[in-house]
Amino acid sequence: MNRHERRASKARAKTDAGKPQALAVLHAAILKETLAGRFLEALSRCQEALALDGENAETQHLVGAVHLEAKQPELAVEWISRAVRKNAKPEFLSTLGFALSNLGRHDDALVAFDQALQLRPGDAQLWWQKGNAFLATGYSLDALRSFDQALQLNPRYADAAYRCGHILHGMRRFEDALLRLDRSVELAPDKAATLHLRALVLKELNRLEEALADNLRAAQLDPDNADTWGNLGAILHKLGRIEEALSAYERALQLRPDIPRVITNKASALAELGRLDEAMAACRRAIAIDPSFSEAAWNLALLQLLLGDFESGWKGREVRWKFAELTGQYPKLSAPMWLGEQPVAGKTVLLCADEGLGDSIQFVRYAPMLAARGAEIVLLVEPPLVPILSGAQGISRCLAKTPDVRLPPFDFHCPLTSLPLAFGTRLDTIPAQPYLLPAAADRVQAWESRLGPHEKLRVGLVWSGNPKHWNDRNRSLPLRILSRFFDMDVTFVSLQKEPRPQDAEMLRQRPGIVDLTAELTDFGQTAALLSCLDLVISVDTSVAHLAGALGRPVWLLLPHVPDFRWLLGRDDSPWYPTLRLFRQDATRDYESVLDRVRTELSVLADAFVES
Repeated sequence: MNRHERRASKARAKTDAGKPQALAVLHAAILKETLAGRFLEALSRCQEALALDGENAETQHLVGAVHLEAKQPELAVEWISRAVRKNAKPEFLSTLGFALSNLGRHDDALVAFDQALQLRPGDAQLWWQKGNAFLATGYSLDALRSFDQALQLNPRYADAAYRCGHILHGMRRFEDALLRLDRSVELAPDKAATLHLRALVLKELNRLEEALADNLRAAQLDPDNADTWGNLGAILHKLGRIEEALSAYERALQLRPDIPRVITNKASALAELGRLDEAMAACRRAIAIDPSFSEAAWNLALLQLLLGDFESGWKGREVRWKFAELTGQYPKLSAPMWLGEQPVAGKTVLLCADEGLGDSIQFVRYAPMLAARGAEIVLLVEPPLVPILSGAQGISRCLAKTPDVRLPPFDFHCPLTSLPLAFGTRLDTIPAQPYLLPAAADRVQAWESRLGPHEKLRVGLVWSGNPKHWNDRNRSLPLRILSRFFDMDVTFVSLQKEPRPQDAEMLRQRPGIVDLTAELTDFGQTAALLSCLDLVISVDTSVAHLAGALGRPVWLLLPHVPDFRWLLGRDDSPWYPTLRLFRQDATRDYESVLDRVRTELSVLADAFVES
């Protein structure tokens, strides 16, 4: 080696010795510029670093990271992949996975995160990133496992707990979701998104006051979030604070005017306030924004039926088949659905229950009309209804709707609540005559013996329905509110199955109320007991439908805006001639309704004694 070569070698060695320090300075500058959002300056420093050592994996990774922050994920993947080929460090693989996720290449991102976790399995952040990639691919269970693993590795990982809660809420595992969200709120008490989500979960668990507190706090922390205001309205709505709910919905729509769900919820609030024209306009607006939003079309149809527009309402109500909770209850049938178009003479038609017990009782009235067209009718209904509906006029065979039911061959099927549409029902064409056969004489006599001498007016009472019903808050009553009747010279008979705990306790304290409901094993027994009563006073439940279908006298207690079938502005029902309606006024208070009932009941009780 000559003197010139030795000098060159010493210079290269000196330069190489200074490279790490020079690169470290440039890397720090790149990070500083990137964090400040000055991406052009950061990329300029990257070029300097590459000129100094173009094969340095740290530099290549930094170039990719700058492109990623600058929202250039394709270039980011290219540069970070080079770095990974040089040195597959967990940090590089993590950034690569994130960049691939930005490109929508979630499966490739999962591979990168798996490789990183093989090198560093105890890294909670990597598990969190993997959970996000799973979530983006729709693998909710795998995402949940990943976030749970992150939480186990770092019990103070608030966002991992939040994301677990988010997934569990979507899976309707509300109790489990609440546990994760409680932890997330404990760790990060001022995160609006977590409080909003916990409010949603608490609402589903019917812990409404707690849900309200969380939602109000979320709205305080993030006052410009339309979804938070929309959910606040939904909670207030469930609490019966309708005017406040309406204000919250309107606030949400000021922030974002095009949310179909909030517009539809606002329509429901307007309907409860009796502002039906505005409610219908809101439904139409929601449909115009999103024609596929079925809830708005459903609510519009119910309002049309409530107002007596049967032609539009029955047709619009068929949108219910877009709801998974309904289609999941209706059997999968290969024969075509019959809605009145095809001739049915000589054909077998399966009439199938598709909604509640009361609906089945109400709409089986169409069976004789279908039989009159020459159809043989097979009826498929809930097991408790079989004893009372198997003898209904026009029915050839009545089967219990159970998972293992064996259906005979049939040509068409029709959901029971679609029969009014199939027959083009208008207000003046409702088949209203009593249509169920009287209960068997021996059953009636058995109930007469249980009840004892008929020396006073006998009045059956039903004060609450299914607590899971969407409108239970408006239609059900506590038994204590009926206590104003109990000093009357009347024999009261409980028809209330499965009373709520407070009501059951009150029944035990009121031995004067005859309670033989343990022996009401099916609707056949209920029908026999109804035949022994002079009157039934009921909220809107299946027992009221049964009494009406048997032609028994019924007084129905209704909220200010009732279910569609009871219409508006009348105290009778075109569906049941023996039914009388007692409606709330605009105060939406049952006190005045029950005062009127007591006055009328006193007249009946006195007349019975005098007779």
